[in-house]
Amino acid sequence: MKIREIINNTGLRFSRADVADFCVKGVTGNSKEVKKDYIFVAIKGNRADGNKFIQEAIDKGASAVITSETRSRASKERVSFLKAENTRQALAKLAAEFYGNPSRKVRVAGVTGTNGKTTVTYLIEAILKEGHFNPAVIGTVNYRFNDKSVLSKNTTPGPVELQAMLARMASSDVDYCIMEVSSHALDQDRVCGIDFACAIFTNLTQDHLDYHKNLEGYFRAKARLFYGLDRKAFAVINSDDKYGRRLFNLTNARVISYGIDNKAADIRAKGIKFNARFTEFTLTACGKEICLKTPLIGRHNVYNILAAWAWASGEGISTPVLKSVISKFSFVPGRLERVGINADFSVFVDYAHTDDALKNILVSLRQVSKKRIIVVFGCGGERDKTKRPKMGRVATRLSDYAIITNDNPRSEDPRKIIRDITAGIVKNNYCIIPDRFTAIKKSISLAKSGDIVLVAGKGHENYQILADRTVKFNDREAVRRCLR
Repeated sequence: MKIREIINNTGLRFSRADVADFCVKGVTGNSKEVKKDYIFVAIKGNRADGNKFIQEAIDKGASAVITSETRSRASKERVSFLKAENTRQALAKLAAEFYGNPSRKVRVAGVTGTNGKTTVTYLIEAILKEGHFNPAVIGTVNYRFNDKSVLSKNTTPGPVELQAMLARMASSDVDYCIMEVSSHALDQDRVCGIDFACAIFTNLTQDHLDYHKNLEGYFRAKARLFYGLDRKAFAVINSDDKYGRRLFNLTNARVISYGIDNKAADIRAKGIKFNARFTEFTLTACGKEICLKTPLIGRHNVYNILAAWAWASGEGISTPVLKSVISKFSFVPGRLERVGINADFSVFVDYAHTDDALKNILVSLRQVSKKRIIVVFGCGGERDKTKRPKMGRVATRLSDYAIITNDNPRSEDPRKIIRDITAGIVKNNYCIIPDRFTAIKKSISLAKSGDIVLVAGKGHENYQILADRTVKFNDREAVRRCLR
């Protein structure tokens, strides 16, 4: 496409219209990726200012530069400079146009919220496969479609990578793309330019306050997914969540609500019964009652099932398909995943890395067992510090014994992170073992018949980020090694 055509199609307004026309070969915000006849978008990021790399982009062959600066740092070469108020939006919309707006060819559902996003995407993927559709998933664990997957670097990729991925999906006959949409991605306009057929809201509790500063800022970022829905789309919203109820008035789309406590919810669960192997409940929808039994355990997973069911009802997927999936769907990698089933006690690995997520898991485990619960957990470095004492309080209050260890300390002093955690503890039922493998080994050695061990925080991750390096580490493999 010619640059003038791309620019006109985005609907963006630039301060300069006399751009020299050329056939665009690529769009990027990374100067190192620039090639001949690329558009380079200079973005002022949190760590680097793209305007400092304009000359490098020109040297590599950029024919147009988009910047928010009034005066460009131009060279003598003939390059078109355009000024945009929001360069993040410009990059996302230009990428969508360059790749042919693939979200208009694939039905995209965005899942956002603090907890449950990954499980909801896995459930929907299973529903679509059962219904003989060809789904794709973009999320925290990996990006996958057509039986191929790659490990994810970010829950939601950058806008150019995202549009390129959607274009590959569209050309591979993918029917649906189910994607986790992080608050960072929404705040940074990574998904600007995607036509969402549906947006799903799971819940909102404290997380990422190192970035968003407060819960209201965090909520406003999440809410952006729902502002952008048009009247042809629909929203699936947890009506038991106070932030979810606020979203009802913030979207133009049709809303399908779900919940447990809210009796007015469109999709509701009641009569919930738990044990260590499965959960039973009655789902009510459109005046009908459906008895369900699922291998997923815990109240939080009932919410996840309700969210997936609500999405499926909005898409017109039949009840027999849904019942079939719910009856046999057993786990998501690193989400309350049972490891070492031959032991006479149970070991679970879970990604819970917020106080609310840890609380949900521990409450769920307490409901299915009267024996002891031993928890191993830590907190990540360079992340929201205010949740650390809360996690310490939750872990020691709701478990019988807690072992505090390292998570991904990054460049922070692990001892400082652990001190922050212990500041919230009011019970003397814990110990500190900084080395994560040793901590897991200790938890296994303490477990007796019928006990439950929960290793929390890293879930599916297969690495540990230290100050000077990243090392291989997988909680599930560590558990298996200790059991052996």
